[in-house]
This record gives sequence, structure tokens and C-alpha cells, in this order.
Amino acid sequence: MNVEGTSSKGLSGLRVMVFESRMSPTLTQLVRLQGGEPFAAPLLKEVPIERNQEAFAFGEALLAGKIDLLILLTGVGTRALVRVLETRHDRERILSALRSTPVLPRGPKPIKALDEIKVPYVDTVPEPNTWRELMATLDKREEDIPLKGRLVAVQEYGARNHELIEALQERGATVFAVPVYRWELPDDLGPAREAVRRIIRGQADVALFTTAVHIDHLCRIAAEMGVEEQLRAAFEKIVIASVGPDTSEALRAKGLWPDLEPSSPKMGPLVAETALRAVAVLEQKRRHGCGVEVRDAILDLAVEPVPAYEDGPFLRACRRQPVPHTPVWLMRQAGRYQASYRAVRKERTFLELCKSPELACQVTVQAQEDLGTDAAIIFADILLILEPLGTGLEYSKGDGPVVPHPVRRRADVGRLKSVRPEESLAYVMEAIHLTRRRLRPEVPLIGFAGAPFTLAAYMIEGGSSKDFVRVRRFIREEPEAWAELMERLVEATGAYLSAQVRAGAQVLQIFDSWVGCLTRDEYVRSVQPHTARLFGRINGLAPNIHFGTGTAHLLDLLAQAGGDVVGADHRIALDEAWTRIGHDRAVQGNLDPEALLGPKESLRQRVQAVLERAAGRPGHIFNLGHGILQTTPEENAREVVRLVHELSAR
Repeated sequence: MNVEGTSSKGLSGLRVMVFESRMSPTLTQLVRLQGGEPFAAPLLKEVPIERNQEAFAFGEALLAGKIDLLILLTGVGTRALVRVLETRHDRERILSALRSTPVLPRGPKPIKALDEIKVPYVDTVPEPNTWRELMATLDKREEDIPLKGRLVAVQEYGARNHELIEALQERGATVFAVPVYRWELPDDLGPAREAVRRIIRGQADVALFTTAVHIDHLCRIAAEMGVEEQLRAAFEKIVIASVGPDTSEALRAKGLWPDLEPSSPKMGPLVAETALRAVAVLEQKRRHGCGVEVRDAILDLAVEPVPAYEDGPFLRACRRQPVPHTPVWLMRQAGRYQASYRAVRKERTFLELCKSPELACQVTVQAQEDLGTDAAIIFADILLILEPLGTGLEYSKGDGPVVPHPVRRRADVGRLKSVRPEESLAYVMEAIHLTRRRLRPEVPLIGFAGAPFTLAAYMIEGGSSKDFVRVRRFIREEPEAWAELMERLVEATGAYLSAQVRAGAQVLQIFDSWVGCLTRDEYVRSVQPHTARLFGRINGLAPNIHFGTGTAHLLDLLAQAGGDVVGADHRIALDEAWTRIGHDRAVQGNLDPEALLGPKESLRQRVQAVLERAAGRPGHIFNLGHGILQTTPEENAREVVRLVHELSAR
């Protein structure tokens, strides 16, 4: 491969080794979207431990109330542990005991598993979710979660985390290790052996490592082939990309130097940030070898800001990192207040515009460029998914959306269809693909979908509603049908959002537009677990935003359900909203859209007021409390963006 002839952007022409197992299809597709040529070689399988005496002993202690803290390290392990215990004990007894025990999940995957069984947790662990962040979380909670003299159970995965166990013991805890599955080599070693041969022959340019065990298994396979030293030497001439600190440590322990590690330990950032820097790193290694000086030069390359969306203010704010100015975008920034949009809509219906990828791309890019926002959002609608679900969708002039075949009985739920978004919603994927190519590299593209509750509200009400009587009655009177409907919507929406990332979206926003009509009890009982499962489906794919209106009384619960960023509408002060959400999350909001209807003098004051309430804290994305109103002067929308950039400049 000719490195010098390769584009500096993307993985165009690069041969990429993908060692991931469970999420291999998603990771290979992300590589393809960056122009790379992936070769999938899964390196592990997860095998449950039979006759698991440690798990059974843990179960007895749990039911007896002897466990003072349970640490869950993986989602798969959490589910496996419950399944093992169910072979000896009644499920409800197990769940009741878990709900009475302080539980700390390490990251989003065990959180998702807990949400599925409605088990609360005492805290969340910040990224990159290693044992160090876990212990730092416990140290901060020392007063209410003491460790000295306490029995702490640790659900293990694959291999024992000796550093975590030693850290707990150093703080006076007695550790009860509970292994629930082990990692083994895959049944078919053909792809892995072929990957080894390709790397040695110089037929690979990038290797993506997404867990520490990949390194052990790859070296083991190479040793069995009698080529371990040749493999190590070959790695000096390709890019080694590690998903996070634990994997990087494992690489270094094997004498392999990770060249790249993303700012967020997830597959999406891993591929995107590798795509930004792989060519420069590869050229450095192949020209100058892999000595200490070259490693230092590679580290300089890895932090050199490349003009692209990953390093822009918007995604940095999603990660609560310092920014040169507060990023800003406006909901409905492409819409009827614009003369250019009205010209496009003149001879087309709203749905026709949504279903024309070229026109959807045009209005998306035109709005972003005209306003100068820090992000674009694809022109679409949260209800487009209703057509492939089978309820139909129409737009009545002046009356908003109409659902011709509403869901009113359990039989209606049973008639809903499965959604294959890359087929039935292909026009959205094509619009995203076209838009990503048209936008400037530093501007991220937001994909989006409706939250399960809001979609269900439209489906049950048959369209818009002022009081949501039908949907609230459905929840009360048809609980089993409601649960089934939510399951179907989580599945369909999760697939839809994943497809948007594969098409080129860098951020995902979930709109729960009508959830504010619920009480806290209604939300916790009937909505939050399903929303949490949806966020569990998309965690790791892209930064995600959780937004609803009229949700001041629910903000803490929305944050618990999920979202790297939680949106607040204009009915609550931003600083109070952020306190309710928690300062471990980024926030989006929250200028009153009506402020854009007034004179520019007052607009400046109101923008300044929102920024002052944010107090310069990392993690603020400026937006409106809802979409731009139709009667908004275009120059006022541009003025908001200009003011935010001016007044927040660091």
C-alpha cells in the first residue's frame, strides 16, 4: 500500500484488522464508512462457568443480606450471574435481594442489564470506566459507602482484575470474587490465523483492539503457529489502536506500543479518531521505525488537532472537555422561518421533502452554513419510523401528524411489523450519507429518533394531543400490551439509530417530546426502564443527547435513564436544571424560543443570562428550550449564534 498517496482524512485504502467478537458487524461497518477495508478476525468467545460454586456461595450470602456492596463489571456477566442464581433460587427472591443491596456498575453495559431487571444502583463510574475510576467513585462516596470491614462482592469477567481486588483490600474490604464466565478462543480459528499471516506479510495497516484479552489470544495463536516473534516485529510497521487504558496496558505488557487511544473509550470514537490520524502515524512508523523518539513523535501526532468534527467544540462539550467557546445549534434550525426552506417546500409536502435525500441534505447543510452553528441535524422527523411499523403516517395541513391505524388494543400491538431501517428508511440513511459528505469536516452531524414513550403517545392518540388521556389510560388498563409495545419500539428505534451511525451520523439525539405529561411515579414505573434500554442499545456508538419538554420535574430521572447530554427546556433555570441532572453530565439548553421574536438588545441580555447560569462549566451546549418558532426573523437566529460565540469566547 502506498501511504504517501493516501488521503489524510479517513481510512481510505487502509487494511484494518478487526478483532472484536460480539460487536464485529458494527465495528466493521464503521471502518467501511471511513473508507477502510476491514478484515474481521474474532479472537474470543464467552463461555459460562458450569457448576459455579463461587456464584452459588455468593447467592446464599446475598439472600442472607451479608453482601455490603456488589460491584458489577460487565453487562453480560450481570445477566449470566442472575441466570446462574435462578438455577438454585426463585427469581423474585434474587431480584428482591439485589434491590436491597448497594450495587455499583462499572459502566453503561451493566447499567443496562440492571435497568432490565429494575435494580437500582448507588452511583455511576465516569469514563473511561476502568478500575481506577471505579475506585475514585468509591473514595468520593466513602461516608455513605464505606469499605473498611465490609464484604464486597465483585462480578468478574474473563480474567481476574488483581488491581481492583488489591485496591479494595487496601481500603479494608473483604473481597468476594464471583466469576461467571471465562474467555476462550473462538471455535473457528481460521480468521484469526489468517489475520496473523496478513500482518506478518505486510498486508495490514491498522489493528483495532477493543479489549485486553484480544492481545493475549492473538499472541497465543501466533505462538501456536510458531510466529510470535515475527508478529511482534510486524506490529512495528502498522498502526496499533487501543479502545482505552486497560487495553493499552495489556498491549504494553506484551511489548506492543499502542499508537492511538480515543478520547472516549467506545468503538465509534476509536474508529473516527483512528481515521483522523492513522495515515500520519503509519508514515512515521514505516519511515523511521519504532524507537523511543518515534514513539514521542507519534504521541505528538496523536494530540495534534486535525480539523474535523471529533476535535470541534460540540463533541468536546459532549465529553465535558474545555472548549474555545460554548458550542451552539438550534432545534428546527432548518424550517419554515427560512425563506430558502419555504422555497424548497413550495411545491412539495413535508413527507416528500423528508423522503428526498438530496433535498433533505440541501436544507440541512444550508441551515448550518447560514447560521454558523457548531453542528448540523439531519432534516427528518421522529415519526418517519411509524410507516414501516405499520401504523401509517400522514400530515394534515394545519393539524399536524395523523396516524391512520392507531394502536388501541393489544391486538394492534401484535400487528406491528419489524423494522429494517436500512431498507424501509433507506432515504434517511442516504440523506445522512450525502450530508456528511457536504458538511465541512469540523461540523458534526446529529441523527435522531423519537423516544419510545413519545412514539407510543402518537400511535395511541392517533396524532397530536393536548391531554394524552388515551395513552395514560392505555398504560393503566393494558400493562402487558404497554410493555410489549415498549419492547417493540426499543428494538425498532435502537436499530434505526444504529443505522444512522453507520450511515455517517456522529451524534444521536433522542426526543421524548411528550414525556413531561407524566408524573414521576408514572415515568419510573412505565417509561424509564424502556428508555434506559434504548440508551443501552446505543451507548458506545456515538455521543447521545436526551431531550424532552416540560420535564423540569423529571430531569434527574431522565439523567438516570441515559444520555451523555441531557437537554433542559426554557421552563427551568439552566443552573437549577444542571443541579438536578447532575454535574457528571453535559447539558443542552435553554433559551426561550420567544426571545428570538424580540429586539436584538434584549436578545443579547437573554443569551448572556443563560451563559452566566452555565458559569463556564465544561459540558454546556447552547440551544433553545424547544424548536425555532415559525415567525422568528432569520437575522435573529443568526444573531443568537453570533452572540453565543462572542460572549462565551474563552
